[in-house]
Amino acid sequence: MSATSNIRAEKFIREEKQFHLGFLPTEQSHFLTATLEKDFKRSTSDGVRTLQRPDRLVLEMAEKMLKSPEFAKMVDAGLATLREKGRIIFSGCGATGRLSILLEAMFRRYAGENPGFDADCAESIMTGGDFALIRSVESFEDYQVFGRKQVAMAEMSARDMLVAITEGGETSSVIGTVKEAADRRCRVFLLFNNPAALLREHLTRCREVIDDARVTVLDLSCGPMALAGSTRMQATTAEELICGAFLETVIARISGQKEMDFAAEFGKLLDHLESDAVVGEIAGAIDFEDRVYRAKGRVTYYAKSYLLDLFTDTTERSPTFMLPPFKIPSIPDAPESWAYVKNPMAPAPQVWREMLCREPRCLEWTLSDYRQMGAAPEILAKVPRIGVENLLAMPVGNEKVPARYDRAADVSVLVMLDRAPDNAALIAAAPACQYKIVISSGCADSPLHLMDHLAVKLFMNTLSTGTMVKNGRVSGNWMSYVSVSNKKLIDRAIRLIAELGNISYEESCRALFASIEELAALPVSQEMPSPVQYTLKKFRK
Repeated sequence: MSATSNIRAEKFIREEKQFHLGFLPTEQSHFLTATLEKDFKRSTSDGVRTLQRPDRLVLEMAEKMLKSPEFAKMVDAGLATLREKGRIIFSGCGATGRLSILLEAMFRRYAGENPGFDADCAESIMTGGDFALIRSVESFEDYQVFGRKQVAMAEMSARDMLVAITEGGETSSVIGTVKEAADRRCRVFLLFNNPAALLREHLTRCREVIDDARVTVLDLSCGPMALAGSTRMQATTAEELICGAFLETVIARISGQKEMDFAAEFGKLLDHLESDAVVGEIAGAIDFEDRVYRAKGRVTYYAKSYLLDLFTDTTERSPTFMLPPFKIPSIPDAPESWAYVKNPMAPAPQVWREMLCREPRCLEWTLSDYRQMGAAPEILAKVPRIGVENLLAMPVGNEKVPARYDRAADVSVLVMLDRAPDNAALIAAAPACQYKIVISSGCADSPLHLMDHLAVKLFMNTLSTGTMVKNGRVSGNWMSYVSVSNKKLIDRAIRLIAELGNISYEESCRALFASIEELAALPVSQEMPSPVQYTLKKFRK
């Protein structure tokens, strides 16, 4: 262990206690999925059913929250905002940032088809900008000032409403958007998935916003995740359900439509996904994708109407399971991602505009900007290239990408929603796909097609997680291949090494930082090993 890595480890132990998050339910393992790894070894269908169990707790939460005064207040604020020609702006980071972009796009698409609604009345603030849709922007979530700056860039005012979403409730960049929006006298709502009292007791940054009379808090707690720490699972499902129900209710009241019973419909969706037929479809897709990866092949998903939903799931596989992120053309030596997403019906710039229902909104921050905000030395040493030029260069349209098909085991997979209007055109544009996934919700339709979006999310989350379990990237019900791209993930990795290695938190921390230093010396063309597994192997030796 070098002196440098030892200093970094000791600093994390002593000075970053606000990021030691093992006390949070969303960071703990769930008793309902304790046998996850064993169940998948016994039968893929058994593993799928185990992964689905905690979703029922989301339904229990929703039945209460949708009748709560806090939800009613959020709906009233949304109505007032639209009537005053203000904007409903969603903010989030990682999975919730991608959810924020999805919610904006859902509203914009509806508004574009229905006179009387202004598409520009919905916006989103994603930590790291739209570029973070395709690749996690390391360390950005650790800075409140970054969130504040993005709110300032949006020129939010008292006419606007902020709906801030953070699965754990403690993400610094999202808290920064809350503070800045409150200072600008906006209507501010904060949604999270851990008990408010627990967050308030342990974390200063959480207490500051929870106790702020200008902020309305919606506690969506529904217990640990099906895969320990993977908040892209039940936490983001809960937030998509509640935020989607909020938007749908506002639309229904403005347009005089009948309001949906969202809890009842979500219950129908869970019943449908848990049916023998659909469990069999999910298990079949998992087994197919598992065979591809075991043969060293790659998967390219083709989609259109629900392309943004697929981006969300596929991008999040990288930090969750330590997979190569989407390859950026400006880094030609980087390894190809295991999975990729394309719309074969148009060139990439058009695909971005159609998917987002607007022009891309990226961050063009300079070295001077980062210095002014007090960014860490590693950011100042290498300013992130997350501008619109790099986003539009991604070949997510009908561009040919030979590297996705140069191995015999490489495959393309068609993903569709059963009642999407453009399915025939999509099939015609992608005739050579080796596998087809057709997803259905079994629910009534609605203005924003909320249950269909949730069906795609739950299906794909189960597919990607199940595939990684079968590929050995999960230990018990913990993700043992985990990225360390921010302080929360570093803490998660330390706790996992401590538990699996039967050592103290402090010893685990020192070992992890030594491994991070060693792995940093690997060439960019090599697929990065998991720091957790790398560290555990050193202990075994």
